[in-house]
Amino acid sequence: MKVRLMHSRADFEIDAPLPANVDDLIDDLELDRLLGTMAAGDTFLFDVARTGLFTGPTDPDEIRYRQDIVQDCLGHAHVARGIYALAVEALEGERKIYRSILHHPSYAVSRSVEVLQLFVDVLHRLRDIADHEGPGFRSRGFTTLFATLQEQLDDAYFATVEAHLKRLRFQGGILVSADLGRGNKGSHYTLRMPADDDRHWFEKLFGLHHSTFTITIPERDQAGFSALTELKDRGLNDVANALSQSTDHILSFFDLLRCELGFYLGCLNLHDALDQAQRPTCFPQVQGEGQVGFSCRGLYDVCLALSIDGPVVGNDVDASGKHLVMITGANQGGKSTFLRSLGLAQLMMQSGMFVAAETFTAPVTSGLFTHYKREEDKSMSSGKLDEELNRMSTIVDQLSPGCLVLCNESFAATNEREGSQIARQILRALLESGVRVLYVTHLYDLAHGLHQQGNDHALFLRAERREDGQRTYRLVAGEPLPTSFGQDVYQRIFSAPPNGRQTADLRGDVVQGGGVQPGPSP
Repeated sequence: MKVRLMHSRADFEIDAPLPANVDDLIDDLELDRLLGTMAAGDTFLFDVARTGLFTGPTDPDEIRYRQDIVQDCLGHAHVARGIYALAVEALEGERKIYRSILHHPSYAVSRSVEVLQLFVDVLHRLRDIADHEGPGFRSRGFTTLFATLQEQLDDAYFATVEAHLKRLRFQGGILVSADLGRGNKGSHYTLRMPADDDRHWFEKLFGLHHSTFTITIPERDQAGFSALTELKDRGLNDVANALSQSTDHILSFFDLLRCELGFYLGCLNLHDALDQAQRPTCFPQVQGEGQVGFSCRGLYDVCLALSIDGPVVGNDVDASGKHLVMITGANQGGKSTFLRSLGLAQLMMQSGMFVAAETFTAPVTSGLFTHYKREEDKSMSSGKLDEELNRMSTIVDQLSPGCLVLCNESFAATNEREGSQIARQILRALLESGVRVLYVTHLYDLAHGLHQQGNDHALFLRAERREDGQRTYRLVAGEPLPTSFGQDVYQRIFSAPPNGRQTADLRGDVVQGGGVQPGPSP
């Protein structure tokens, strides 16, 4: 049986290779918090969520296939969790049944019968769920799964399996036939179906049997018992192999069911956390090939929303048809937070999940990459600019048309003129290659120069700042300004006390909304 909840035409592989830049994405987008919420303390769910998030399909139809399944899970959460619990019960039950290191066919048959009886009981409950809950599901993935369960696990199937399992317990002993080979040695040992008891009722009543030849082994004849066990194992060998294959087949089904449904269980955990915090979510509109840009309303950083109790500011942006989005403006105005929220939304959308926004529309991307500023190299083997250029070179080697690159303060390690010139050349090469770029920068020479070109495929956003210096943590369309209003930060950190002496406020910042709100002045 096939599960087909993650892909319509293939099985989900929890050990599938992840992108080479997965560590950078986890660090730059702070994905550990997102994955941790999806896992809810379960290491298995953490691994499933990570694989599902980073190996999402690039076919819009496949993404919508998953979206429909997520919506079914949200509408029938108790059913989804119940099916997952059954898969876990089957797998854990199989592990608890003793497995010997000795490979005797008689033991293998006994264990397989015990395991299959466990699996049959679980499959029966799974079929009951399909019968009673199946009509309420609408997604193609669940309806196909339930139809398969009802078709292949009908009453006739269970009756046949139960009959076989009853016989395989050999309560009346086993019947084995053999040929006499060279030197009168036995060969072609075959397990036979016990003959029907065709005795007359009178013979059954008085325990009368047909004449047979019987050999009784003395209690202390160890050699005789060993010879009998060997004969029994030879007769059961083929049956043991067949039962092991049947057990492995059903075991792989439960394993796949647990893996594939585990991803959706992570989605339920995340949705419950956001719903409890009263954060909005939506299912994004997925655009196909040839589409460029994105649009969103109320897009917010889901990882930030999971880490604070206060309100989170969302952003409304229409970058449809734009290959380049330049983001400038005031320090601590929410620029990096928006960049992170866009990267998270792209990953969540492409894995078939809901996103943290009121509405979100974007095309699929063949690869998501981040180029964020890093701390100084502690080994002192290279300077910060060398390190940035090396990382960009690694990214470029993996890029293809349709990829999306998120740059955060790239090439700010040198002076403004050199940094702008380096970034300008790299941006030109990326855009000409069909790569989309979102770029957060304080390099006014870079941003202003690009704005002056009047490129219709570029959008310039600016972190909003009120006249009194207050940040709204919203981005608005606007040309770059020659200042990032660093003086606002200076005034907040170094405020003048009543005695006229200059002191530093060491109490830190309070995270609020999409950026940082200053703490009260002393």
